[in-house]
Amino acid sequence: MEANSRSASSSDTYAHPLADIVGTLIAFLTLTLPVFVIASYSSSNVPNQSQPVTYNTQNR
Repeated sequence: MEANSRSASSSDTYAHPLADIVGTLIAFLTLTLPVFVIASYSSSNVPNQSQPVTYNTQNR
């Protein structure tokens, strides 16, 4: 590391604190939205689970 280069420290801040909120919102949507979309499509496309048709046959 060079002597005249800046190091990252806690005193360095950025100009837009709103970026934290927007980034958190994007991360939250990225993680949760696919789960809700998959759940909504998978539950509506499941065919009815009806009982299979069985026939009684007589043994002779």
